[in-house]
Amino acid sequence: MTLTSLSLDPILALMALVADDETPRTVRVHRDGAVARITLSNPRRKNAIGDAGWTELRDACDWVAHSGVRAVVVTGDGTDFCAGADLSQSGDRHSLANMRIVNEACLALHRLPLPAVARVDGYAVGAGMNLALACDFVVASDRARFSQIFVRRGLSVDFGGSWILPRLVGLHRAKELVMLGDIVPADELATLGVVRDVVAPADLDATVERLVDRLVAGPPLALAQSKRLLHDSYEIGLERALEDEARVQAVNLASEDAVEAGNAFFEKREPRFQGR
Repeated sequence: MTLTSLSLDPILALMALVADDETPRTVRVHRDGAVARITLSNPRRKNAIGDAGWTELRDACDWVAHSGVRAVVVTGDGTDFCAGADLSQSGDRHSLANMRIVNEACLALHRLPLPAVARVDGYAVGAGMNLALACDFVVASDRARFSQIFVRRGLSVDFGGSWILPRLVGLHRAKELVMLGDIVPADELATLGVVRDVVAPADLDATVERLVDRLVAGPPLALAQSKRLLHDSYEIGLERALEDEARVQAVNLASEDAVEAGNAFFEKREPRFQGR
């Protein structure tokens, strides 16, 4: 299947950003019970992330990781997810130093010990696309557009795209996405298994909420350990994977959640997991 190429003019225009004196707050974090929401907030620039924003994103992920919430939703302010890096902002640091700060944010997102859901509307391009893919689930509107836009700006892939794309779509499809930089609609990525749900914009929030409700109802300890096992599987062999599974399963079996799951089964009710 050939990836669909859409018009590049809108996204190239938004990447050619013009700096001004206003430095918006790029990342907001809100907690609602067992769910946290990280909102990329720079709607005038389609939520592109400036130099300070990467540190804000890293810190937001670190806070979520230790907050006790059971799931996090990552989204954009307004009608777009994220246009990647805000190239209009240039600090005093060397570009390599800047990239290491970007990398810290990427690692913090990948390392979250709880389920992360990307709620994607509008554009998710460049680092913005890879930010969405760093989440465990991607739910998108049918007007969402994704692109590894880097090549169109004379840049190579970043924010973990070189690592995660081949694992999600295979090496050759990853090369197609990265080397051509096409803008791809959400439903096409859904056929590749990258996007879980594609819905009308009016149904986006409800669809995300239903998924998050299922994740929040799950056993936090077991979910965290399963996520880590899956991530580690790329770096280890079967023998090590089996040993890791045995160790974490022993932890699970000794938990109160495992006892609750057994009781719920015999009592024919839904379990109420507490993460203990």
